Amino acid sequence: MKNIKLLELGNKIRLERSKRNMSQEELAEKANVSIRTISDIERGITDIRYTNLLQISEAFGLTGSQMLDFHY
Repeated sequence: MKNIKLLELGNKIRLERSKRNMSQEELAEKANVSIRTISDIERGITDIRYTNLLQISEAFGLTGSQMLDFHY
């Protein structure tokens, strides 16, 4: 069973990536993580590491708290 919060975060990352017209590959490169990591996070099938959250947030020009704020 997938964790709802992981799905929400994955959806938010996908939305932020889409807003910026970025591919998973581009985000992975900017965040210095693997494409598989981005894919797994967006699908909510892996728990995101804190360092990955920060790297992805920075790639979007956001803070980690903004990524975790689901009212943003």
